Amino acid sequence: MTVNAAMDRFWLEVGQHYRGGYGTTFETALEWLTTHLGKSLLLCEIGRRQVSEAVSRRRADGVSNATVNRTVTEPLRRVLARARKHWEQEVQEIAWRDFLLPEPRERVRELRSDEEIRLFAALRPDYHAVVGFALMSGCRLAECVGLEWDDIDWGGRTITIRGKGNKVETIPLTAGLRAHLWPLQGGHKVRVFTYVADRADGEIRKGDRRPITYEGLKTHWRRTKAAAKLNDFRFHDTRHTAATRLLRSSGNLKLVQKLLRHEDVATTTKYAHAHDEDLRRAMEAVESQGL
Repeated sequence: MTVNAAMDRFWLEVGQHYRGGYGTTFETALEWLTTHLGKSLLLCEIGRRQVSEAVSRRRADGVSNATVNRTVTEPLRRVLARARKHWEQEVQEIAWRDFLLPEPRERVRELRSDEEIRLFAALRPDYHAVVGFALMSGCRLAECVGLEWDDIDWGGRTITIRGKGNKVETIPLTAGLRAHLWPLQGGHKVRVFTYVADRADGEIRKGDRRPITYEGLKTHWRRTKAAAKLNDFRFHDTRHTAATRLLRSSGNLKLVQKLLRHEDVATTTKYAHAHDEDLRRAMEAVESQGL
């Protein structure tokens, strides 16, 4: 089987079912791999040298180590693993850990109250709902824009989230989230979060409500962040903010793990700084009493 046939088959069987921005990123990654490995290269010919060269080429684009891992090493590993397991193709044994580039520990950036005021003042009103949901739920950008009405169980009080790797999990539909989402009904028959079209475009009329897209939200976020003068704050930091606020309120790291849907609580420990701040305040309170 050639690289071209394998990439096409993987997309048809698996990749096209990835939701939101993750699916878009994965499709682009498969196209890049096809071009740089060569359409006619046989899967059985892919070994350490080909993987190493692909990683080096992608690094030369000036992207981060995380991007190289996500768009080269991981997609290629998945394709070859499926080829061996499902398509009965012979592929070489590759120690994939040898090709994963080191990634810096993800820092935690929390949105301060004054920054939140500036953020919502700069946001278009029709984007308030999706950003507010991100801050309340801790969902990723792709998970927010991909949320559908069928994912919300009003009676069971749960929200189904389709996350990274197409994992399907649920989070509670709290009273606050219910109040936040309920008025949005009627905007679109499928998608929860919509924007108001400010100009006509083909079949779209000015004033129509259209689903907010992954790229559309990214673009609006960049503009809004600049207008609100938010320094070093990414959309993903809304997830950090939700997690830190929950930990500070509950003091329970396991609850934060549940909210963020981390498989390993060790991944959640980066939010432990909230505990440190609470401990500092408690110690200073004791010191102020002269004890």
